[in-house]
Amino acid sequence: MSSISKKKEINHVKKHQLIVFKLEGQEYALFIDQIKEVVITPALTPVPLTPPYIKGVANIRGEILAMIDLVERFELKKQGQESTPKKLNFTLVIADEEKKMGLLVEELPQTLNVLETDMIQPSLIYQTEEEKNYIQFIVRLQSKENTQRLIIVIDLNKIILKEEVNSTLTNF
Repeated sequence: MSSISKKKEINHVKKHQLIVFKLEGQEYALFIDQIKEVVITPALTPVPLTPPYIKGVANIRGEILAMIDLVERFELKKQGQESTPKKLNFTLVIADEEKKMGLLVEELPQTLNVLETDMIQPSLIYQTEEEKNYIQFIVRLQSKENTQRLIIVIDLNKIILKEEVNSTLTNF
């Protein structure tokens, strides 16, 4: 196959733009259209009687948002690992018709363009059917150094239920 026909073939492959962030050293991503903005994390007000992964609420541009810690939601802390509080410096603001919330992340997220051909459906073993829905895709990228980079694209709608976020805001 000539290089010209390879370029034409690549031009027909759909591209997606992701927002990539790290949780406990692993890269995760959301589709860019799911994120309204990225802001420096404001002061949080704890809300009693909420799940432990809901760290409280915050006022971002006049909106009161439930603030979600995905490390706790995904149970990424290893058993026996000391709970040293990490500085969650940035917030991914999610705002659509169904949900308004902030996702706490440690580092400034980056944008990444990926080809649809680099997105694969995971074939993993799940304990429950509910867990199966958490991961939409795994992006597999090959670097120039011939190392592989894996990024987990999460399904936000399956991880954080609208009812959980809404109950937090009504408790406040």
